[in-house]
Parts: sequence; structure tokens; C-alpha cells
Amino acid sequence: MIRTRARRLAAVAALALAAVLGPVATTPAAAAPVEMPEPPSADAARTELADLTVEAPHSMDGYSRAKFPHWIQQGNKCDTREIVLKRDGQDVTQDDQCRAVSGTWLSHYDEKSLTAASQVDIDHMVPLANAWRSGADSWTTARRTEFANDLQHSQLIAVSASSNRSKGDQSPDQWSPPNRDYWCTYARAWTDVKHLYQLSVTQPEADQLVTMLDTCA
Repeated sequence: MIRTRARRLAAVAALALAAVLGPVATTPAAAAPVEMPEPPSADAARTELADLTVEAPHSMDGYSRAKFPHWIQQGNKCDTREIVLKRDGQDVTQDDQCRAVSGTWLSHYDEKSLTAASQVDIDHMVPLANAWRSGADSWTTARRTEFANDLQHSQLIAVSASSNRSKGDQSPDQWSPPNRDYWCTYARAWTDVKHLYQLSVTQPEADQLVTMLDTCA
């Protein structure tokens, strides 16, 4: 009798808890691919752009990529590159060292479909050398490390190796994505990163960003 009553009380408690929490899924839902964090709207980007300092580029004296430690460990044997490969790809599988061994990636810069991680580069939206010329030359190493591994903002994106190497360290007035349909997102992302990190722009760079933002619907 005591055991029966206890079971009834337990059942009542379980039903009450279910009413509060709602139904519990028995199987996990399939996760949709998650890409680069969405940058602010075009209007917000225009406001940010107007707030940026316009000046000539700083000297490249003293620059080295080594001064921007990148692809740091992010936990579970995964470095920043592997995190972005997993985030931006579809059906990505990783080995026990967190290396992407299969998957597909769409390069938004040139609309190329990539089927191997070796074909993919992780692009810094605002390149390291460009950041150096626009203010990062005075940063601490810790700040440069944060910039080079920023997963919270629209600074890192998986693209084709060919498009990334074509871009190099050029600003939008020197290189813009061949895929013009991506100009709106690119300009919003570039502007937001520069604003977040208080980096300057040149006048031709600012002019091209205005042109690219004007493509936003």
C-alpha cells in the first residue's frame, strides 16, 4: 500500500513537472547549418561607417602575421579554423583531432561549391595587414589575438582558397567579391568589424562601402 501510494505521488509529480517544462523531445532535431554571425542592417552599417575615422593608411613597418596569433585552441582539440569549417559547412564530419574529414562548403565570394577542407580558406573579413594599417599597429598582442580569432562577430568566414588569395589584404575599393549578390553582406560585415575594433578607413574604401551598401534591398 505504501509503495503504491508512493508510485502515485511520483506519477503526479512527473505530470506536474511535464506541464511546466512542456514535452521532452525523444530525438534531437536536425541542426541547420549556422554561418558567419549576421552583421547589422544596412542602415546600422551606414551609421557605423559615418562614425569611422577617415585617414591615410598607417605604415606597414613592423608588421608580421605572427603578431596576430590565430587559429588558437578553442577547446576539445579544436582550433579556430576547425570551428569555422564546422560552422560554415554542411554535413561536416570531424576526426578525433577535430579535423574536418568530409563535408561541403559554399563560398559566398565566388559561389563555388567545395567538397574538401583543403579547398577552403578561413578569411579574415578585415585582413590582418589591413587592420595593422588602420590602427592595430598600436594594439597589444592580446587584442590582436582576439581580433584574429573572433567567432562572435562577422570577422571569419569559410571561402574558396582561390578567392581568399585573390583578395589578399586588400580593402573593398581594391577588391570586392566577384559575386555581387554578396556585396551587401560583405559591406555590412566589413564596416561592423572596423567599427567594433575602432579601425580607420581610407576615403576610397569608405566610398566603395557606400556603393556596396547601396546594393542592399
